[in-house]
Amino acid sequence: MTSGVDGLISGMDTTALISQLMQAESAPQQQLKNSVTSNQSAISAYQSINGKFLTALTAAKAMSGDDPLTAPTNAWRSAKATSTSSTVTATATAGATPGTLTFNVDRLAAAQMSTSVVNPAGPLTTGSGLDITVGGGTPVHVNVTTDTPQGVADAINAAGVGVRASIVTTDQGTVLQLNAAKTGTAGGFTVGGLATPPTTAVQAADARITVGDPTKGGYTVSSPTNTFSGVLQNVTLTVSKVETGASVTVDSDADGIAGKMQAMVDALNGVLSEIGKYATYNTATKTGGPLTADSLTRGLQQKILSQISNGAAGYGSFSKLGVELDQGGKLTFDKTAFVSAYQADPAAVEKTAGALAVAVKGVAEKVTNSTDGSLTQAIKGRTDTVRDLNNRISEWDVRLSARQAALQKQFATLETTLGKLKEQSNWLSGQISSLPSAS
Repeated sequence: MTSGVDGLISGMDTTALISQLMQAESAPQQQLKNSVTSNQSAISAYQSINGKFLTALTAAKAMSGDDPLTAPTNAWRSAKATSTSSTVTATATAGATPGTLTFNVDRLAAAQMSTSVVNPAGPLTTGSGLDITVGGGTPVHVNVTTDTPQGVADAINAAGVGVRASIVTTDQGTVLQLNAAKTGTAGGFTVGGLATPPTTAVQAADARITVGDPTKGGYTVSSPTNTFSGVLQNVTLTVSKVETGASVTVDSDADGIAGKMQAMVDALNGVLSEIGKYATYNTATKTGGPLTADSLTRGLQQKILSQISNGAAGYGSFSKLGVELDQGGKLTFDKTAFVSAYQADPAAVEKTAGALAVAVKGVAEKVTNSTDGSLTQAIKGRTDTVRDLNNRISEWDVRLSARQAALQKQFATLETTLGKLKEQSNWLSGQISSLPSAS
């Protein structure tokens, strides 16, 4: 705030004086700026807590399903499959039925491979192109424009009929090698039009497993690949070796369900920790967070704690599920206790833990809803306040600028007036000194 009229006549530091006056004048604007900073800090805190609630919502949905009015589903239909064989892989998905299946792996899937020895003295084709039939379907005619080994291979590959061709140099001479694009009998093929008819070196075959004795109620299952689906409900089997007596067992995945419960507990602790981070008063520094006196976040904290402390009607304390509140207001989870309770009474644990998940989801949805969620509304309200405060700050900028200009003008006028008075004083002094002496 430079006035440019520092006391040339008066000797006053008018720049510093104007600055002090303007500091006093701008006190109301500074209060508005402080309020903007405070509200922006609260907005950031709300947004951070909202993010933690979204994480809790995701975890609760994993436990309860998407519809809070329905019973928990996929989380409690989780299953795991184990195999007695290192060459049989079993993968279970939600809804797999517990049980054991023993079977023999009779055969692995194979892709047909045929070869045709190239006669260096003559053409590869009979001159009319090739006719390729895959899986007993309709023959596809392949035009061969360059009747050379590479020309024939290129023509087959460009046709994209389910057969791949390559030229191989062997001890028996140059060979046109033909490979089925897929394993299984459906990928088997025939090729007509080659001067040397191809010989099948590897026969196309479906993989096959046998369950029990087919002559006594057992059965066989075939697959074009080494993967079998449907032998066990919602279980996929993948085999890689012929063997007998392989067994696959499907059980409820108590560990997996416990993992989902752990994720929900962790997410709730994340919410509680984030609220504490912004709403706690620090007695050491004697400062409070941006939400220290905020009733909204304090109420949300109490809702979460009450959901845990109240337990479940008909079941009792959630401690039976391994979920408790410690003295510091943090949730703890005992996985061993949860698994033990689930194995003892799956239905009761499913109902109780599912009810807790539905309750948590209900709270989180009301908080985070993008239209009318409580945190959403709080963020919007504070944002509107900041916008109004910034408008008022801008109005003060105009007002203070005008006030500073007025002060600079006043002090400039003062210096000018003092300058004129000094000139008059000097003139009078000169006149008096020029008067004749009384002697």
